Amino acid sequence: MSDDNVLKVGNNEMELVDFRILKESKGKVYEGIYGVNVAKVREIIKLPNLTQLPDAPKYIDGIFDLRGVVIPVVNLAKWMNIKTPKKKKIQLRVIITEFNNVMIGFAVHEAKRIRRISWSDIESASFASSGQGAFDKTKITGVTKIENDEVLLILDLESIIEELGFYTPTTELETGVIEQFKGTALILDDSSTARRIVKEAMQKMGFNVVEAQDGVDGLEKLSELITIFGDTIEEELKIIISDVEMPQMDGFHFASHVKKDERTKNIPLVFNSSISDHFSDIRGEEAGADAYLTKFDASIFYTEVAKAIHSKNRQPMVEIA
Repeated sequence: MSDDNVLKVGNNEMELVDFRILKESKGKVYEGIYGVNVAKVREIIKLPNLTQLPDAPKYIDGIFDLRGVVIPVVNLAKWMNIKTPKKKKIQLRVIITEFNNVMIGFAVHEAKRIRRISWSDIESASFASSGQGAFDKTKITGVTKIENDEVLLILDLESIIEELGFYTPTTELETGVIEQFKGTALILDDSSTARRIVKEAMQKMGFNVVEAQDGVDGLEKLSELITIFGDTIEEELKIIISDVEMPQMDGFHFASHVKKDERTKNIPLVFNSSISDHFSDIRGEEAGADAYLTKFDASIFYTEVAKAIHSKNRQPMVEIA
């Protein structure tokens, strides 16, 4: 494989599985174009024999055993309340995903291809209305134009599994203490829900929190902080917490800017992402991060954030119960 075909850390690109969902309306068939980050996809298979679950929602087609792991299958067309064409023969494919340490299958009408797209070409989903299903803006993380002026929608699969009850973030400590620090924390995430969770956690650690919604916004906020604190920026800005998947500029590309800047290169940086594959933590290390965390376990989060700060010889204040 040539270097041109390798997805490199910090180049602000992602690879998407392009999949399709067909919709029938007024006798015509329309093709919806969607995408999911390849880093969240384990494999794509034909629809297996499923075991039905009693009293399950209509969009849960059933479960099956995949090499010893029980996988629930969500039918995306049903979940989005899309009327599937009756006269067109469709052989469902199941996209097996893993994120937030949860494995789940999504049944789609066709898995088309792999696309490499720059995050700078992905726009936020602010255009979306508050309608039903996948067209609710809370269910779309971004949009991008492809050939023939068609639009690909990147679905927020995390919100789907949260809605279905397959994943619930652990935001409270059951036991132990939270170390206290003084100073500022910069957090980046395109999800307002994820930002709120991280912000509340950082405030419990004593930080003043500055928020950014993507890498571009993060660099702007970082520039403002440098203007405010000047040569003391490394003493005042104690840590940066960044998501990986973000429109315009992803976390890896953002980190490359931070670590190349002499003024900010020593500030601890922790990735906090839903991507839980076996390679992203390696990519995070290559990008210069002090830790790579999977959203969201409070106990691990507090421990790793404190460890990252300690690694830069910053001293904590007191511990509180």
